[in-house]
Formats: sequence, C-alpha cells, structure tokens
Amino acid sequence: MAESKVKLGVADVVAEKTIRHEDADPAPWGLDARLAVVGTEVSRVDGFAKASGAARYAGDQRPTGLAFARIVRCPHAHANVTRVDLDAVRTMPGVLAADETGGRRKTYAGAPVAVVCAADERSLDDAVAAVRVSYEVLPHVVDATEALAEGAAQVDPKRANRGDADGRGRGGGPAGDAQKALDEAELKVEATYRTQVQTHVPLEPHGSVATWSEDGKLTLWCSTQSVDAVRNEMARRFQVPAADVRVVTEFMGGGFGCKFGPDPCDYEAVRLARATKRPVWCMNDRREEHLTGGFRPDSVQKLTLGGRRDGTMTVIAGECYGTPGNGQGGAGAANTALYDIPARGVTQFGVSTFTAHGRAFRAPGHPQGVFALEGLVDEFALAAGMDPLDVRRLNDKHPVRRLEWPVGAKRIGWAQHRRKVPGSDRGPVKRGVGCAGGVWYNAGGGSWRIDVAVARDGSVVVRSGVQDIGTGTKTVLAVLVAEELGVAPGAVRVEIGDSRFPPGPGSGGSTTAPSVGPAAREAGVRAREGVAAVVAAAWGVDADKLSFAGGRVRGPGGKETTFEQACAQLPSEGLSVSGVRRKNYEGFSGTCGGVQFARVAVDVETGVVRVEKVVAVHDAGRIVDTLTARSQVNGGVIQGISYALFEEKRLDRASGDMVNPTFDTYRIAGMADTPEIDVVFMDVANGINNVGMMGLGEPATVPTAAAVANAVANATGVRMRELPMTPARVLAALAAARGGGK
Repeated sequence: MAESKVKLGVADVVAEKTIRHEDADPAPWGLDARLAVVGTEVSRVDGFAKASGAARYAGDQRPTGLAFARIVRCPHAHANVTRVDLDAVRTMPGVLAADETGGRRKTYAGAPVAVVCAADERSLDDAVAAVRVSYEVLPHVVDATEALAEGAAQVDPKRANRGDADGRGRGGGPAGDAQKALDEAELKVEATYRTQVQTHVPLEPHGSVATWSEDGKLTLWCSTQSVDAVRNEMARRFQVPAADVRVVTEFMGGGFGCKFGPDPCDYEAVRLARATKRPVWCMNDRREEHLTGGFRPDSVQKLTLGGRRDGTMTVIAGECYGTPGNGQGGAGAANTALYDIPARGVTQFGVSTFTAHGRAFRAPGHPQGVFALEGLVDEFALAAGMDPLDVRRLNDKHPVRRLEWPVGAKRIGWAQHRRKVPGSDRGPVKRGVGCAGGVWYNAGGGSWRIDVAVARDGSVVVRSGVQDIGTGTKTVLAVLVAEELGVAPGAVRVEIGDSRFPPGPGSGGSTTAPSVGPAAREAGVRAREGVAAVVAAAWGVDADKLSFAGGRVRGPGGKETTFEQACAQLPSEGLSVSGVRRKNYEGFSGTCGGVQFARVAVDVETGVVRVEKVVAVHDAGRIVDTLTARSQVNGGVIQGISYALFEEKRLDRASGDMVNPTFDTYRIAGMADTPEIDVVFMDVANGINNVGMMGLGEPATVPTAAAVANAVANATGVRMRELPMTPARVLAALAAARGGGK
C-alpha cells in the first residue's frame, strides 16, 4: 500500500489527509490538483450521433428476415382467464406463432395473456385483433388506503395486503424514544402529506430485437440498464452458456431505474426468435409502457415533527405507507434523511394492490419523503416564528450542504422575494420562494475493469460493458482517459454497452460514473506509462521525466513530439492496458448534499402554478465534466417540477385500467413549463476514490418538488400537502382556507 498526503475539502473547509491506497491506484486528486480537461465543459462525445439520428437504439435494429411480436394483455385488474382462442389466429396470413403465456390468474391490468408473432407489422395488427379471450372478472382494489380496509381483496391469498412494518424509517438511524421526545417537545406540528404514483416515461420503451445463430448463440439488442444482468438471466432462462449470449445497448433512450432486468417483451423476443428461427422485434407501445413499465410508489405520510422554540428539531414520528403494486417492498419514504433529528419513530410499510409492479425510480423514496419532511420543517418554522431557512441551517450538520444554503439563498434573492405576509401581492398572481435540501449516498464501488487500447497512429479506444442511459457516461470516460494522456476528449473513442466488453455495473443509483470513472483514470495512467516507456527509451531519458499535455509529449532538454508521433514508436500491435476499480477510501464526505430554491407565481383565480426560477446548488465530489453535470441537474429539476405539478398515474377504480396512458393524457413538463435554472456546483475534493467523484443523477431531483411546494405556500399562504399540485387541487385548497371547502 502507498500513502499520499492530499488536500481534501471544499471552499475554506480544507483538511490535509493521508490516504492509504493500493500501489497500482493513482493518488486521489486534491484541491490543489492542476487539471487540464477535468472540470471543464466538454460536449457530449456522442452528441452528434444522437442529434443527427445516426445513433441506433434497440428498436432500430433491422436484421434480415426480421419478424414482429406483440403481447396481448389483460384489461382487468383481477381476473381468471377462462379461455384463450388462438386457433383462427394461427391460420392467418403472415402469422408465425401464437401462444398463451403466463398463468390463468391475472392480478393487474396489463398482465400478459398471449403473444403473437408475424412476418410483418400489418399481419401482426390483424392477428392481434383476432385474438379472443374470456375472463372471470374478480374483486380488486388499486388504492393503497382501500387495500388496508377489512375485507379488501388480497393480491396474495396467503398474506395480508399490508406488509411488515419497518420501525426505523427510510434513511434514519435508531428510532430513539420518540414518544418521550414528543411529550417533552415545546413545539409540535402534525400533518398528512400525500404523493402520487409516477410512471418513468422513458422516451424509449422496454423491448428487444433477438436473433439466434445456427450454432445456438443469442444476440439481443435490448433497452436495458444492465447488459450483464440481462445476459445472465437469458442464459439461465434459455439454458445456454452465458458466453453464448451477447447483449448490446450501444444507445439507450432513458430508464430512470425501470430497466434493470428483462421484461416480458424481452423474453418473448428471445423465445420466439428461437422458435421461428428468425430475428424477432418485440417492444412495448406507449400505453404498455405507462401501464406495465414500472412506477414510483405513492405515499401517505402521517407525521409529527417536534422540537424547541429556538428552532431545534428533536423528534419526528408517524406512519407512512404506499403501494409498490403486486409486491410489498420498495414503498418507503425518506422523511428522516436530512437533518440531525435525534429521536425518530417513523413506521413504514408497503401495501399490495392489483396494479403492475413498482420499480426503482430516480432516488427511490426520496422525492416523496423530502416533500413531506421539508413541508413539515416550514410548518415548524412558522410555529416557532422563525425564517424557515434559519431553521434548516440550525439543524443541518452535513459538511457541504451547510455551505450550500447561503449560496442558494443569495442567488434566488431570498431576503428580497420571500413574502413576510404570504398572499399579500396585489392582483390574482401571487409570488413567493421556497427551499428544500437533498441527500444521496453513492460514491460507487465494485471491482469493474476498463480496457484502453492505443494504436500506433495515436488513436485511443476505451471499452466497457457499462451502459450510458443518457447521463453522459461515454463523455466522462473520455474525459478521464484524455486527462491522463494529455489529449482532447474528442480524440478518445468510447465503446460501451456490449456484454463482450469488460463487465460494467448496472447504470442507476447514481453509481455508474463513480464506479467506472476511477478505473478509467487508472487505465489512462497505465496507457500514459506505456507510451512514456517507449518514448523514454528512444530519447534515453527517465520515463518519469516526461509530461503529457495539449496533445504533445515533452521531456528534458527541450525534447518534444506530438502524441501521435510518440505512439508511432509502439510495437505493431499497439498498446493494451486495463484499469481496475479499487475499494473506496476514507474521504471528505460519504454522501452528497444539495439544496434547491424555487420562485413561483400562482394565479389564485385559475389555480395555475408556474415555476419562474430554480437555483440548484449541488455537490458530487469532483465534477468531471461541468457541462454534462449541469445537464444532469437541469434534467433532475425539470423532472422534479413535472412530479410536483403534472404527473400522476390515474387508474379507473372500477376496472383497474389506466385512464391516461399516453403523452396526450399523462402530462409531463415541457419547454413552456421549464423555468430559468441556475446551477451552482460545490466542487469537492473528496478523496473517496482516485478521482474523488460521486453520483449526481439522483440528488438533482430530490429537493425540487418540496422547494416548489414551499414556494407555493409562501406565495399564497396555503400549504399544499398533496402532489401533483394541479389547478383543481390549488383552487380547492384556497377555497378550504377561505372556509369554502371541507
């Protein structure tokens, strides 16, 4: 093991630490590191391919002889299939296969019933329309609260809909003596906050194109966040060696957590390709994607927050539940995650309903939990007669977030725009500001490998099985290798998303970049050392006396050459090296902070809320590419606004079917809804890995809805405790505050 003294920290919070790291791993970059590319604004290396349409996604693949498949789905939330008539379908022109799929009992609308495969899309449309299915419709419940009622239909006949309780609460530590703390609290605020079911809405739906070779090898172009997970599952399901399965996801149109494993459309593409001996295309349409592609669970959070009159929060307690669909796990709300609240007694549980399965969704549990927590903090501040920003700063012990609060407050104009008397603006449009904090936990990990090949012409290729789900992973890898080789990122070609390459992590949880980035940096170091060795031998100097920068190699005595000329001295096969992801070190901070401030305008006559500006102050360790990072935050804020104001999966309680499964009816934020977004980064020399980088995808969306809701309360004097804050809900809350509603 080697030891390196490194200056870690942020702004004026600096500490010199001795980092013990493996000999092969370069020392972490400190605050005083002089970097040429890292930390600058680098355009996406695959930007032109995506913008021009040259990028080919899973559904774009058209191998010779391609056939098309579609799943016939159950329209009922709960039913027994009594008959599936496929005889006439099988004799129709162009039909290659028609099969029943799955068991007879269906427990959500959209469950697969049958699948049809045809030689062309027109024949497939006719065949699917000819499928006849008979059902015995059974009682169901699709609402979590109704599913808790005595006598409600059970999703699993062997267990109650209510899952086991977790007494600690999401993101909290030991529960503490919550009741004692509540009894001793000088101030208490109590409220119920509700959040909705939100679907992932990736522009590219789930699906695959599958083809089998004559010697029994499978190639699958799949829209997935983990090519390795899909490869391993397909090998297991179809009983072939994993080495004979190739999964490719060169480009991907979003996932947000819903595409970590195969879906029915993926399995059917593979099964039917084997059965028909033809390549098969099978992908969800937009309705299927909304209905079955996954969702963020809803939440009902009945909470009490208590503390002292000086603004110190001492206890949070209550009960929270939501539905993850057919299952019971994954419905927690991170409502104890931000502040140093010593006593925590929050019981959480999931509730099974007759709906499709919930899935991980960008910062699972956090947008809903922070919405409730930060709303209560505002209510607590009001009860204490304090500025809500002062209460947050008093209770927040996060080393970086403590620095972010004043930065965001200044940039939003907190002192100027916060209404001391909410709703005091003249006219129907009321304005106000609000704020909220966020947290996330991932500095990456695993033992992933990155391969780098340098050819004699100076071309550099980086290879990894990791996927880029739209977050800029390709660009991050190019930047890190380019930094070590002293070349421009555009000179580095990155090939990813192929299970033939070195295995990479699943892309999600904000783990992707910090899991592979340190391996890329180490691979870049190894490549630089390899080129330096041949140049040093030719020049008769020590390799460690050479420097690589600006596309040139420089040595003692004024010796200098271009990077391409240096590489020309490599052997004919060029240079092939690898970097490995090492274990994390004890860095400056093990979590990301992040705060957001929102300024809104609320028309109290129409109920329309418009977000005019968001200031987003975030940290993610060392920022590798500022442009890509800013894009991440912009996207997270827009998605958070969409969650706050528009998105809601609405189900017909009588049938259990989704009533708004299209882009026309499932509203997401568009260009006209996007405010000015002011992104500020706290660039932290973290030292937690050799780059010091952490994830940014999740924390960028955690505080947004809460900040917007708090701004609405400041603008109108009426607190919205349910998402989304639609015009109808805003008008109802205003009427209730005036005594005109229940």
